[in-house]
Amino acid sequence: MNGLLQLLNLLLSLGSLACLIMVVIKLFKEKGVAHGILGVICGLYTFIWGWMNATRLGIRNLMMIWTAIFVLNLVVGISIGAFTASFGP
Repeated sequence: MNGLLQLLNLLLSLGSLACLIMVVIKLFKEKGVAHGILGVICGLYTFIWGWMNATRLGIRNLMMIWTAIFVLNLVVGISIGAFTASFGP
């Protein structure tokens, strides 16, 4: 069971990375290199900037998907920790 949760966690993380890359590309185009580099270094900045500009840039669906992936990833991560604490590694 723990292996399945870890696989799901990995897939969700890859999905989140894909969303991050798509928003960082928009960030580079809109704000320039300095903000783009900051977006690569700090994903939270990219996430907040994406939501602040989602309607104007037409990426509202992308941001909703990224948010859902983030929440699911958080739940799966907590489940992995609880499973490991209960049954051992």
